[in-house]
Amino acid sequence: MSQTHIDTPSTRFLTAHGISYTVHDYEYVSDPGKIGIQAAAGIGIDQEKVFKTLMVEIDKKQIVCAVIPVHQKMNLKKVAALFGGKNARMLNAEKAEALTGFQVGGISPFGARTQVPVVFENAALKQDVMYINGGGRGIVIGLDPQQAIASVQGQTADLTVEAA
Repeated sequence: MSQTHIDTPSTRFLTAHGISYTVHDYEYVSDPGKIGIQAAAGIGIDQEKVFKTLMVEIDKKQIVCAVIPVHQKMNLKKVAALFGGKNARMLNAEKAEALTGFQVGGISPFGARTQVPVVFENAALKQDVMYINGGGRGIVIGLDPQQAIASVQGQTADLTVEAA
């Protein structure tokens, strides 16, 4: 696990906010739906500590960023309801990349080109350190969940599909 200095909009954002973090890189593999799981394996961290960043569009007018554990699925209805909407859907890759300035597979809630509301799955608060995309493919940053949430004026909520 290397601790190299990696410069991304996310690391610059966290540094500017005085938040300490660790950087971990791994072999990025583009396998939709599996990227986060591979990131967890690549840095040797338990899946429940590793979070993925999903860009969601609510009622075709509001865009929000949802942060959930990599091994869980997002409940779009819960996300829509949280922001007073009826329907939510994943933002397409092109729109997500244009809005955030990050490549899909490297989207981070920190330092995006356009700041949108960020909501973290409640599970983030159960971790002493959460690991999340660091603003580039194959880059994960580890940081304190409370600081992560505060830095983007985020909120926490129940966002995931209940395990069957």
